[in-house]
Amino acid sequence: MTGEWLELITWRDLLDIALVALVIYNLLLLIRGTRAVQVLLGILFLSGIYYLAGVTGLKTLQALLRSLVIILPIAIIVLFQQEIRRALASVGRNPLFGLPSNGEIEPTINEIVLAVTAMARKRIGALIVVQRLEGLKNFIENGIILDAKVSCDLLMSIFTPDNPLHDGAVIIQDGRVAAAASFLPLTPNPELSIQLGTRHRAALGVSEETDALAVVVSEETGAVSIAINGKIIQGLDAKALRNTLFRYLVTELKKEGGA
Repeated sequence: MTGEWLELITWRDLLDIALVALVIYNLLLLIRGTRAVQVLLGILFLSGIYYLAGVTGLKTLQALLRSLVIILPIAIIVLFQQEIRRALASVGRNPLFGLPSNGEIEPTINEIVLAVTAMARKRIGALIVVQRLEGLKNFIENGIILDAKVSCDLLMSIFTPDNPLHDGAVIIQDGRVAAAASFLPLTPNPELSIQLGTRHRAALGVSEETDALAVVVSEETGAVSIAINGKIIQGLDAKALRNTLFRYLVTELKKEGGA
């Protein structure tokens, strides 16, 4: 019986299944860590209720849910027009958008390095968090939403002491400054050196709870550090900073995304 089924499957069927799986996988990557996840769960829940209403003969409930289905596509477009626009732009830049693109992340890395190097020289404290595979929706929503292109000038202006947004963290998502003045969890690690301040503890905290990368500039010394995977790498110059960012935002990310 198994042999007969195998004979019926052609290479076109296998290609069809692979392409559908690729599309579904990349759609899930796009919505991970966003409010679209909750909406998708809500739709699945209503679909389950609709099915149960049909099985149990609850015609009034079934008719009500059927009427909601008519307006659902319009509601999704209105609620998620920004996410849809970004997704289409991402597909345009990289048709296999589940695969990391060096061309997309390298300008972001360059702007971060320029800003951090300048702020370290002037001893301007800073905390920059870069999203990797896991979403940072909760941290973005507790800050001030910006949705601006990453640039050296923007990052420096945010962390200027006179700027009301300088307290808290800047969160970078998909090559854009998603939010500023975001509050992060502090690490509970009792073995952490007392010489490390609140920014370093917040950087370690977010790297312990998520896979995000956090760049810290010390206001007291101007020293640059990176927190990743619950560990901190200190004393980075511009070259070491660039190499470390490239390692974790490109090289390691490709390995993890393809795992």
